[in-house]
Amino acid sequence: MATFASAAEKPKWCQDLPRPVYRRLERVSVPDSWFEVYRIRPGVFAIYEPKQSEEVISYLIVGQKRALLFDTGMGISNIKKLAEGLTSLPLSVLNSHTHNDHVGDNWRFSKQQIYGMDTVFTRASAKGSFADAQAEITTGQLCGPLPANFHAKSYSTRRFEIGHWLHDGDRIDLGGRVVQVIAAPGHTPDSIALLDQQNGLLFTGDTYYPGPIFLYRPETDLDAYEATLAKLSGMAPRLTVLLPAHNVPVADPADLKRVLAAIREVRAGKVKPSDHDGKKEYNFEGFSFLLKN
Repeated sequence: MATFASAAEKPKWCQDLPRPVYRRLERVSVPDSWFEVYRIRPGVFAIYEPKQSEEVISYLIVGQKRALLFDTGMGISNIKKLAEGLTSLPLSVLNSHTHNDHVGDNWRFSKQQIYGMDTVFTRASAKGSFADAQAEITTGQLCGPLPANFHAKSYSTRRFEIGHWLHDGDRIDLGGRVVQVIAAPGHTPDSIALLDQQNGLLFTGDTYYPGPIFLYRPETDLDAYEATLAKLSGMAPRLTVLLPAHNVPVADPADLKRVLAAIREVRAGKVKPSDHDGKKEYNFEGFSFLLKN
């Protein structure tokens, strides 16, 4: 069974919690202690997993007729049950991308409840994985007890089925709230951002979050990533807030232009990296890029 570090042995990321921004947000009481839930805007809940190093954030977006769960997190505890406790409306799932830490509980939903981007990468990810999931519960990755009914040895990203295939520009009408799929390839081929234009909200997935942005995996395409940032940064004047998928659930839309400028500096060789666990880290104020050596 995986264990978490004692107070004296907590990893650095864990010692730095809670992040200050959470003190300014409205917390919603929920019965599952694995999650923390915050009301970011009317009908928008951030579902945060602070006891695992990814600090994944999924979002429940509620309309008048339907609700959409944007990512299903680690799959360590039951996010479906949690979401159903926050809304009684029919619930669907859409993933910001299909890395294991964002699709962990997709398997709990029926095929007809799940939307997915129409890519080869999405189809491959939907088959599930074991090694990536197991790596998330190794020593140093946890900052609190795992749920009592969690089985570490069999923990995996389970296979799931997609009932509705999406493409760039598609819209999902939740009743009184429409969200638009913005293809955002780069981090993965199937990465998306989700735009709630009426309310000025952009859910950025892993394209941007304050912290080390992972750009070292074999499926990452830096040309596509830069192009995505250029596209999203053009939306910034019309946005009120960014809602990232890790660390904190609110960020300034002006950050997008800073991140675009930063990745261009990195790719032009203007920034000297430091070593970070065998990867190159390029540090900027409030975020960094992790690239392979």
